[in-house]
Amino acid sequence: MTRFKSVSEEGDCLLCSNPAVPFRVVHGVQYFECDACDFIFADPALIAAIDAGESPREYDEDYWRSELESARDRSFGSSLARVGEALLYCAVPVRKFIDIGTGPGFLLDAVDRYLPTSSSSFYGVEKFPPDPEFRSRHANYLCGDLGDMGMTFECGVCVEVIEHLTPAMARSLAGSLRKAATPGSLFLFNTGLTDYVRHEDPGYLDPFLRGHITCWSVTAAQKVFEVQGFRVLPLLGKSWAFVVEYPSNDPKQDIPLQDRIWTAPQANVDLLTDGSMGTVMHILARESARAYR
Repeated sequence: MTRFKSVSEEGDCLLCSNPAVPFRVVHGVQYFECDACDFIFADPALIAAIDAGESPREYDEDYWRSELESARDRSFGSSLARVGEALLYCAVPVRKFIDIGTGPGFLLDAVDRYLPTSSSSFYGVEKFPPDPEFRSRHANYLCGDLGDMGMTFECGVCVEVIEHLTPAMARSLAGSLRKAATPGSLFLFNTGLTDYVRHEDPGYLDPFLRGHITCWSVTAAQKVFEVQGFRVLPLLGKSWAFVVEYPSNDPKQDIPLQDRIWTAPQANVDLLTDGSMGTVMHILARESARAYR
């Protein structure tokens, strides 16, 4: 893809239209930040090109080959912890769990390894899947848009996805998520937030190799998801995750997220407990939820 150079030193935020100012230049691409909604985004010319169908990184065989190792490491490590946390934060019993933007689907394979008894309750959906030889053979690996699946889910995760999306794409994702959500549904988004980029990992922004063109905050995410009726909640101590929840009449939703791990529906605890693997996933989820306070 053509390398883009910013044509201006300032402009309007692509998310809320308030003034945005230069933040940092990464690989020749100017990133901007908005103080009003705390959103960081790549050069509007690059964003517009992506919305028009171009891509800073082609999701081809070479991409998936390079992505496989890191995807597998996440899936058999931190992403399993995020799955467990989401189930404990969710105030309603979970029948179906979705991994949004599952990529090659390794998280399904990891769940199948550590929670074989309940593996059939877990699904993964990928809009731009790799060739079959590079993807999971799990029966619940779905190809397509989440909103077109004709299914609903009480819980899910979206790991290292939204930072690849333009504001228009994120709004589309929010619309698809609304179609798949039920009252009380909870979805955990794992992504480097603006505080994470500013204070912990400035290298997280990467327009071409990693394809990280936007950087979100709870405030920025609210601009996208609240329009669809969701509420966006922070996770205390975690600068790399937030929760999107669809309201219901369940009083358990009034309990702070960090305290819900002690009152999770028994059905969700049961999903994290396996006849052959024991309670390791429940323990991982509970301790991971507490670790960053």
